[in-house]
Amino acid sequence: MGTINFGGLATGLDTESIISSLMQIERQPLDKLETEKAYYQNRLTAFSEFDTKLKAFMSAMEDLDTGDEVRSYSATSASEDYFKATGTSSALPGSYQIEVVDLAQLEKQISQGYADKTTSTFGTGTLNLTVDGTLHNITIDSNNNSLEGIAGAINDADAGAIVDDTGGDTGTPYRLVITGDAVQDTADGATQAITLDASGLSGGTDANPTTSVVQYAQKAHIKVDTIDIYSTNNTLDEAIPGVTLDLTKSNATGETTNLTVGIDKEGTKEKVNAFVTAYNEVLTFISAQSDADWANDASFRSVKRKIQDLLVTTVSTGGTYTSLSSMGVETDQKAGTISISTTDLDAAIAADYDSVVALFGGGTGFDGIAKQFSDYLETATDSVDGIYASKKDATDSTLKSLDLSIERWELRLETRESNLRRQYEALELLVSELNSQGSYLTNALSNINLGGKQSS
Repeated sequence: MGTINFGGLATGLDTESIISSLMQIERQPLDKLETEKAYYQNRLTAFSEFDTKLKAFMSAMEDLDTGDEVRSYSATSASEDYFKATGTSSALPGSYQIEVVDLAQLEKQISQGYADKTTSTFGTGTLNLTVDGTLHNITIDSNNNSLEGIAGAINDADAGAIVDDTGGDTGTPYRLVITGDAVQDTADGATQAITLDASGLSGGTDANPTTSVVQYAQKAHIKVDTIDIYSTNNTLDEAIPGVTLDLTKSNATGETTNLTVGIDKEGTKEKVNAFVTAYNEVLTFISAQSDADWANDASFRSVKRKIQDLLVTTVSTGGTYTSLSSMGVETDQKAGTISISTTDLDAAIAADYDSVVALFGGGTGFDGIAKQFSDYLETATDSVDGIYASKKDATDSTLKSLDLSIERWELRLETRESNLRRQYEALELLVSELNSQGSYLTNALSNINLGGKQSS
């Protein structure tokens, strides 16, 4: 139960207000410490956001810091009915005729049908299952001798089985379906990879399951300009250099689909525009700190000065474009942000694509602008010595010290308030006692006066 105070009953003083006012004065050093703590926390949050902006900028630069990355490639097929193609930076321009002969598939076997899948109608004992050369000795007992139980036991052995309602005979719709876990090593497949021996089960009312092949395992098989290529899955990333093929359907025998790999200038434009956006986000963030107490931190000035210096770097590309300004990049003198018009970028790519590539991605014996940016940004965002990492280490140390000081002040204030309350309670008690004594004396004097009047 809390303490009930009747402050000022004897003195008439508003002791709660007095103590509250005194404690507000006493709290001023603590308030200052908490304000200082909030400052460091907010500053660290700002530098964390700054680090995120710098890393986004670095990512944009890393997408442009080699010629292969600047020179994007596209892979376009005449039809996406049979495969989907994706070009990468290492693709080689060219035209290819592709026939999808076979899709990769796993072997699948299905048992005879059963009327029920949950009732324990099978015998017990050992089920021997060989899948892709691995023998599994599976125990079937009274706890799992239903069709679902057998499937679960096979799955527990990592052999791969399901119970399937095939939609066939309505009297016996449930079948055990067993699927292999790898395609055949041979190119043409058609070799049985699953063997089920249920002769070790006895005592059941249902016939032991036997399975037959409904799908043989096989590798994916395509022809690229009549050259046979095989794969263990339906995604091929080595059939054509720098191109990933995702197979979806087989062609008719002898039918081919044309695939064209070419330079994707639109992809290059997107990367250049991403650079402009990321650069501007860094400059805009720095400008947005102008009203904060940490606006003049040297780290902001250092980053701004460095990336602005890199912006005007000249690169000996051997072509038309040797600087960003030469290909149309402009700087807003007030905000510091940059821009490039679609018209200027299209014109530069059309006029001398190779020197645009070299300007950003560099070439033999020299780095492009993007590499210079990304090298600097990698240092600035380093997880040990980077700007944010350094600020965090120093700030964490400062916050730890502030927390200790705040804790000590809170204890001191708690003691101070307790002392004030005891002092005012003592004052109230003293005044109360004096009031009682005063009342007693007044009454005594009054009685003496009354006695004197009666005797006369």
